[in-house]
Amino acid sequence: MRTAFGEIFDVPAGYLNSASVGVPPLRVAEAVGESVRRWGSGHHSPPEFDAPVATARAAFASLVGVGADRVAIGTAASQLLGPIAAAVPDGARVVVAEREFTSVSFPFAVQAGRGVTVTEVPPDRLVEAAAEADVVAVSVVQSADGRIADLDGLRAVRERHGTRVVLDVTQAAGWLPLSLAWADVVVGSGYKWLLAPRGTAWMALRDDVEAVPHLAGWYASEDPWTGVYGLPPQLAADARAFDVSPAWTCQVGAAGSLPWLAGLDMAAVHAHCTRLADALRVALGTAPTGSAIVSVAAPGAIGRLAAAGVAASARAGGARVSFHLYNTADDLDRAVAALR
Repeated sequence: MRTAFGEIFDVPAGYLNSASVGVPPLRVAEAVGESVRRWGSGHHSPPEFDAPVATARAAFASLVGVGADRVAIGTAASQLLGPIAAAVPDGARVVVAEREFTSVSFPFAVQAGRGVTVTEVPPDRLVEAAAEADVVAVSVVQSADGRIADLDGLRAVRERHGTRVVLDVTQAAGWLPLSLAWADVVVGSGYKWLLAPRGTAWMALRDDVEAVPHLAGWYASEDPWTGVYGLPPQLAADARAFDVSPAWTCQVGAAGSLPWLAGLDMAAVHAHCTRLADALRVALGTAPTGSAIVSVAAPGAIGRLAAAGVAASARAGGARVSFHLYNTADDLDRAVAALR
């Protein structure tokens, strides 16, 4: 057990894999377990999950800097982006970063039958290319190597050229301070840095985003509990029209972790995570980048880390190491010893 930012975590020594799966505070894991036990004994009542859904929705909104009325819920980032991609005009030009995570690029790429083109460009050319595109879709922090997008540059392109900006914060929200009310679409999954169960995701939309809620079901109704039968659809007047029916127990976990994260000094969390990550970079002879994700290209790196008891991921031909708020100098020392 270890304590970090006022919470207790059952995180094993050497766990540097939050970019794949975040470990929740112990009380959050216990709350999810209790929800499962209630389900297993026939004590669940569906309306009881409305409160966790609303709590997690509001906390995600706070983490990305928007109002809760702009946030829709779902279970995966690509699921939520589907209706957004389906709404881009025929023949639209979309740019993405090279090696972009496919949950960002695939929803747009499968629109090729309508003449939609998706062009991959080097990350350092993304802003330049976005100026000539209709849509730019990018992870705020790249999954493969932790590179942080030029958000100021993308915001300027949107203001000057009208390019729609779609951002994925899955590898950013929870450790990187964010203020993204200016972006057209902000999507993120909860099971990594937000320390929620897999099966939770959210999407923030500007009011002027044109899209049809193709996935609308009963939970997208203005009042879900009176909108379960019949036509016409009485969809919510705000972003809830894009809601996907929640994974109930998963939302219990999200309601435990996200409000806590949203209440932290995110600058302090950022400083903690990047101090450890940049110390690893320096120890390995590379320059600090200010990202909590470190990509190690050394041959055999993933095997050496595993042999030393360090949990990491194999990504893009190398080892991906990630530092979250519960990591310590001991975790750093284990990684350094394994990789030097």
